[in-house]
Amino acid sequence: MKVSILVPVYNERTLVERSLEAVIQAPLPENLEREVVVVDDCSTDGTSAILERLAVRWPQIRLHRHAVNQGKGAAGRTAIRHAAGDFCLIQDADLEYDPKDYPQLMRPLLEGHADAVFGSRYLAGEQKRVLPFWHSRMNATLTMFSNMFCNLDLTDMETCYKVFRTDLLKSIPIRSDRFGIEPELTMKCAKRKLRIYEVPISYHGRTYEEGKKIGWKDGVKALGCILYFWLVDDLYVEPYGRAYLNNLSGTPAYVQWVTSLVRPGLGDRVLELGAGIGTMTGRLMGRRLEYTATENSPLFLDALRNRFLRTPHVSVRELDPSDPAGYRGLTGFDTVLCLNVLEYAADPARVVASAAAALRPGGRLFALAPNGPGLMGSLDRTMGHKRRFSTAELAQLAAGAGLEVERIHQLNKCARPIWYLDSRVLGTDRISKVTLKLFDKTVWLWRFLDHVTPGPGLSSVLVARKKS
Repeated sequence: MKVSILVPVYNERTLVERSLEAVIQAPLPENLEREVVVVDDCSTDGTSAILERLAVRWPQIRLHRHAVNQGKGAAGRTAIRHAAGDFCLIQDADLEYDPKDYPQLMRPLLEGHADAVFGSRYLAGEQKRVLPFWHSRMNATLTMFSNMFCNLDLTDMETCYKVFRTDLLKSIPIRSDRFGIEPELTMKCAKRKLRIYEVPISYHGRTYEEGKKIGWKDGVKALGCILYFWLVDDLYVEPYGRAYLNNLSGTPAYVQWVTSLVRPGLGDRVLELGAGIGTMTGRLMGRRLEYTATENSPLFLDALRNRFLRTPHVSVRELDPSDPAGYRGLTGFDTVLCLNVLEYAADPARVVASAAAALRPGGRLFALAPNGPGLMGSLDRTMGHKRRFSTAELAQLAAGAGLEVERIHQLNKCARPIWYLDSRVLGTDRISKVTLKLFDKTVWLWRFLDHVTPGPGLSSVLVARKKS
């Protein structure tokens, strides 16, 4: 296994050689290799020449350089993009943080307890330099505000030492270019419900006379970052999984609308295909005797396991809905849920047939899918949809799997012309979060209008029963 040590550097000619030497020589847990990804953020004081010499001296260093100065966050973003290890550890180049702490930072990750580890300067570390009172109070205040909005109990949100599993870190979009990267990462870890551990570290802080760069203006900007990323759900890099499904987590009224159509027909043993991050699962698990949530994406599997870690009647299992072999041992369910799954499948018929095989006689399949092939357009393509379905096609899928259609409910009729305008006429490629929030606040109106509006809806809910 390998750890990628990410080192953003800007104008550190007096310390960078000693700093990188400490990084190269620092102890690591057994059988763990290292690479050092250094990003020179367009240094102008001679640091660049020193880094080029060190990259020749130590083959573990992979050096990258920005053509213009962009800030710590931007340098971190570049380093993450080039990281090739199993884990990523963020390291400043100024010797404030001691690389000798690497083993204790890595331990919760290597033991499988954590998704992210923060090194805290305020827990009881081996040693800590005493710094000016007001600087420490600023850090404590920022951590307090971050905890209030994140609902975490960290002691040091602003710490440089943050260690992640690389696949998770690469899946988090980082928008901050400067020191806002710390509150941004913290907020997004909290929203994604990652398992965060804190460990004590040593700290040898610098004064401003010694070259410290962060100031009170950065503290004010950090407060702005906390508020901004609390309001905005920007949690996944687009290429990772069905990222747009996570917008559902910000539309609780719409989720309640969908689950209200499904919940009355649920049995005691439920199998959910493509559970995502568990948005629907959390609303539907109730007091079922057995609820099995399945996923194929490693990122979403992590999210599900973290979310339902202490929910004994909910089990999480890796499963590709299109692979019949993966259903071995999954039989006798009262209900199979296939919500927002069929539109992503290369072979929907195989998914429905496999789901039907997992049902007991008399059990029900609930499938939520986009309605209307004529609406297929830019929005669907951006969301990764391979198709939209007519009610006849859904009924045919059920019949082909030996299921009897009980009903097909048309959902969200009033949104259908808006979707057609945006996706087919205007070529819009995404739904803004503001639009989603406004839609969610007015769901009560769209639910009422669904009862009095004729015609098809934007989505269909299929309910089909397995023959006795």
